[in-house]
Amino acid sequence: MQLSLCICSLIPRLETRSRLVLVMHKAERRKPTNTGHLATRSLVNSETIVRGVEGQPDPEVTWPDGTVPLLLYPSEGAEVLAPQDRPVTLIVPDGNWRQASKVRLRVRSLRDVRCVTLPVGPPTSYRLRSESVPNGLATIEAIARAFGILEGPEVQEALETIFRTMVERTLWIRGTLATDDVTGGIPEGVSKHDPQSGRQT
Repeated sequence: MQLSLCICSLIPRLETRSRLVLVMHKAERRKPTNTGHLATRSLVNSETIVRGVEGQPDPEVTWPDGTVPLLLYPSEGAEVLAPQDRPVTLIVPDGNWRQASKVRLRVRSLRDVRCVTLPVGPPTSYRLRSESVPNGLATIEAIARAFGILEGPEVQEALETIFRTMVERTLWIRGTLATDDVTGGIPEGVSKHDPQSGRQT
C-alpha cells in the first residue's frame, strides 16, 4: 500500500478477555495481502508465532492457566464456536488451506486441543485474493467473527472496519473501486486514476 494510504493510524487497540494466538506460516510474513497481522495489531491480548521455518522445529503454543484453548479450524468433528464460561485462548492458523491443515499435526501442543468452527455466515468480502475453498474467509474475517461470539459485536465491527479499509484502499489504488465506495474515504491530497471517470483525481 502506498504510504499516503497507510492505515496504521486507524488500527484500533482492543482490550479483550479472550486471547488470540496467530500461528502464521513463514510464507505469510511479507505478503502485502496478509490480514492476520492486522488482527494481532488490533487485539492487545494477542501474539504471533511463526512456523514452517526451514531447519527449525515449529514452536509450541502455550496458553495461560485458567483459559480454554480452542483451535479455529474446521476439521472433522469440530464444534461450532459458542460463548464460553472461562476465558479463551483462540489459536488461529494463518496461511493457505494446505498450510493451515498441517498446523495441528506439526505443532505437538495442539494435537489434543479442541477444534471449533464458525457458524455459517455471509460470504467473504476479501477481494485481494481468491478463496480456494467454498465459504473461505480471510484470516481477520474469521477472527472478527470468532471474537464477535466470544467478546461481542463491538469487537467484531472494529476488526471488520479496519479490514474493509485495507481492502478498499488497495482496490482504489489499483483503479478498481470508486472513491465514494471506500470505507472512511481517501485521505485528502491523495491522487490516483479514477476508474469511473478516466480522470486523475
